[in-house]
Amino acid sequence: MANKLAVITGASTGIGREFAGIAAREGYDLVLAADEAEIDVAADSLSGRNVAVEAVNADLATFEGNDRLLAAIGDRPVDILIANAGRGLGHAFVEQDPASWRRVIDTNVTGTTYLLQKIAQKMVARGEGRILITGSIAGLIPGSYQAVYNGTKAYLDSFAYALREELADTGVQVTVLMPGPTDTPFFRRAGMLDTPVGKDDSKENPAKTAETGWEALMQGSAHVVSGAKNKVQAAMSHLTPDSMLAKQHTKMAKPEG
Repeated sequence: MANKLAVITGASTGIGREFAGIAAREGYDLVLAADEAEIDVAADSLSGRNVAVEAVNADLATFEGNDRLLAAIGDRPVDILIANAGRGLGHAFVEQDPASWRRVIDTNVTGTTYLLQKIAQKMVARGEGRILITGSIAGLIPGSYQAVYNGTKAYLDSFAYALREELADTGVQVTVLMPGPTDTPFFRRAGMLDTPVGKDDSKENPAKTAETGWEALMQGSAHVVSGAKNKVQAAMSHLTPDSMLAKQHTKMAKPEG
């Protein structure tokens, strides 16, 4: 058994699964969580890496699901928490089913905040730990046709900076990763394959995104935007009126046809 433990949520596919591979490469034992059976496949793919890997299939939109993950961790000190679980939702807000947009909020905001508090409390008591929160450049842009999702990412981006400041003198470091469109199952799951951004073939490789986030986490950076094009978009978001940003987002996210 390694002496280091990394907990990664949303680790069944995409950026989270890539984070799991990096952590295993760096010698961390792993507790991986997601709300689908693919989490077992992801864990099995890391066998033979000379680290212990445990998969937890839990609904991270709920306190109960997060408590299940916390029970699996038990009394083991968490050296790294990568709070990566997230859910998207496309199309016009007035057309969305309330249960669908509530699940986005419960996963991205409520469940994530609960888990962060529980693990951060133990890190602070121990005087060390690293936390990475997967936010998004979407949090910098009013998300027409992704209104709820972008709103949750705005929350996470802001929350990460605030938490970092509160924990500045505790030995616990907080980093927020802000990806742009990434080549993962996100757009299929969010029902956005009929949108320009969903059809775009120039999305970033999730392995590259995860490497960028890991490097920032190890350096103790406050934030990192992954990808040159996304860095430009993030910078422009601070200079462009929100009304114009919303119109630009419509061109990306409004369903075609």
